[in-house]
Amino acid sequence: MTDPSFSSAFLSSAWSALGGDPALLGRVTTVEREGALPARLPVRELARACVGACALAAAELGAVRTGSAEVPAVRVDDGAVATAFLSERHLLVDGRAPVSFAPLSRFWRTADGWVRTHANYPHHRERLLAALGVPDDADRVASALAGRSALEVEETVYAAGGLAVALRTPEEWAAHEQSAAVAARPLVERERLDETHTRVLPPVTGGPLLPAAGVRVVDLTRVLAGPVATRTLALLGAEVLRVDPPDRPEQADLHADTGFGKRSATLDLAADRGALEELLASADVVVTGYRPGALDRFGLSPEALAERRPGLVVAQLSAWGAHGPWGGRQGFDSLVQAATGIAALEGSPERPGALPAQALDHGTGYLLAAAVLRALTDRTRRGGTRAVRLSLARTAAWLKDPDTATAPAGATVEGSPFDRPDPWLARTGSRIGRLRHARSPVAFAGGPADWSRPPVPWGSDPARWA
Repeated sequence: MTDPSFSSAFLSSAWSALGGDPALLGRVTTVEREGALPARLPVRELARACVGACALAAAELGAVRTGSAEVPAVRVDDGAVATAFLSERHLLVDGRAPVSFAPLSRFWRTADGWVRTHANYPHHRERLLAALGVPDDADRVASALAGRSALEVEETVYAAGGLAVALRTPEEWAAHEQSAAVAARPLVERERLDETHTRVLPPVTGGPLLPAAGVRVVDLTRVLAGPVATRTLALLGAEVLRVDPPDRPEQADLHADTGFGKRSATLDLAADRGALEELLASADVVVTGYRPGALDRFGLSPEALAERRPGLVVAQLSAWGAHGPWGGRQGFDSLVQAATGIAALEGSPERPGALPAQALDHGTGYLLAAAVLRALTDRTRRGGTRAVRLSLARTAAWLKDPDTATAPAGATVEGSPFDRPDPWLARTGSRIGRLRHARSPVAFAGGPADWSRPPVPWGSDPARWA
């Protein structure tokens, strides 16, 4: 089994980054299971920590809203965590398994190494092909890439608005300016934007305990980390309205996987400013998952939101962070793994590898939800408008070089080996079809066992609060 002190180091590090009281770590019990999320890097420990910190933040807010002097006990089970970190692979829609990656989203050989592309969305595929000057044919793409250097492909494709990164070793990434910019930031960036007194969330009663009950969340995120965060807030009772541009449909299966508990609407932020302002007027939380600065022109920067809606919690997620030469770039989990040396560490001299799950996405998603929950707790106690920021690249740096500082982190129980996900899967009907899905791993005494409602078809709700 894992060294308990090493596992505790991750949880202590995450909870400290969230500004949590270290005394509460004793409320967490971990069920360890061999075989969960096997990797060379400590993926299982990171996953436990992200889920544990999220569950503890939920339990803490629950205690505040019920007036309890004791925070409910938290249980983190490796089986539930490993199943949830692969939720998009476990989903079945009427018995059909989803397709996670498009044919042009993969590693390709170049003249001097490897490059990782991402072309799941049609506009990214079109830009990749335009940058390479080839038709939509895998053999033609392979031929075009084989004659170029990986760095040349990276720059050419990004310049065309596509997505591609050169495979780097950890040493090569450490020498990159973006690596230094990422390392200079905390795992969870937290900022109090003003001292404004804000409304205190009303008490919650009855069961199950829903710490985020009555919290309205505007969800401006795309696959995968942001929707995981808002899916978790929905589990905990928040009213989550996901808002997408009408001309950029989400992938149906990924939308289903991350849509539990939410409503889904489309809105042209430029043309329908009135509808956006109506949503913001009574929102408690705004979560964004676009590249830094992309939504500022719509008045959605933290500073602009704080001015119009004092007391709001603004949560921002990006791939590379908001600083450094890549601060304005788009990115996805697979690209961050390739650029930061993770794919090289998990692979072999012959071929790049990958983590056993999109752990940067899922882990950062649970940390983002935890940051929102802790901000709501702090806002209840001390008021103010809050901003939190996380990035996949910073989570990657944490995975490769965890903080070794430890604090007491509760008990550890040895469970049976993890050999199948079935105990942590559920089945439910929906307008999308009959779904098999992963249950949430966020568990605390008295908390919800599952979402109160299944996902809905993309864009099928009006862009207003229920």
